[in-house]
Amino acid sequence: MKFAVIGGTGLIGSRVVENLNAAGHQAVPHSLSSGVDVITGQGLEAAVAGVDVVINLTNSPTFDDASLAFFQTSMDNLLAASEKGGVGHFVILSIVGADQVPDLDYYRAKVLQENTLKAGPIPYSIVRATQFMEFMDATLAMTADGDTVRLPRTPIQPIAAADVSGIVAEVAAGSPLNGALNIAGPDVYPLDELGRLTLTAKSDGRSVVTDDSAGMFAAAHGDVLTAPNDARIAPTHYTDWLS
Repeated sequence: MKFAVIGGTGLIGSRVVENLNAAGHQAVPHSLSSGVDVITGQGLEAAVAGVDVVINLTNSPTFDDASLAFFQTSMDNLLAASEKGGVGHFVILSIVGADQVPDLDYYRAKVLQENTLKAGPIPYSIVRATQFMEFMDATLAMTADGDTVRLPRTPIQPIAAADVSGIVAEVAAGSPLNGALNIAGPDVYPLDELGRLTLTAKSDGRSVVTDDSAGMFAAAHGDVLTAPNDARIAPTHYTDWLS
């Protein structure tokens, strides 16, 4: 099968390309660096012409309300080009619980992306993942202040990027779900506890202060960011990934 992986040079995209090509498919990565611009539309028609599956792994450059316009414009352009090119399956990566956190602009933007795909002309699959293990450092940096990091007790169920990439590649090579698959790592942690575990493992001398109003994840109430009952649980434990 032929795949166009839009955003195919990033953390997930590069691994999806590797997985698909290792399985004997033809997966080509596309990004701004290769002349494909999902906002202006430059290079899109050529990138998706004649491919069986488009996997859209592009991401907004910001997490504020500008992300809504990014996802709307990029999806409109990609779907139009894909329909013209005869694409039979369109795949995106979204976030578990995004529709349960309306106070976060970025999460609302991901819901908009999902809804645009659902309303579009092409059979589709949505893979919704919990927070990536690889993003923990960035999460700590958001609320770091000197020797302390403030984190809420929001339950988090981190998943390894390698597991995400493998599942995205698997879904993309299969029949369209015309729905969503939720995926998550095997362990749930309060975010403040996860922060302490991470800092200890990295011999980082900073301390974590529990603050349920700190950072973007404070907007997520209850267990909305953890796996629903129908989720597929990936094998990598956070403690193993850390080591």
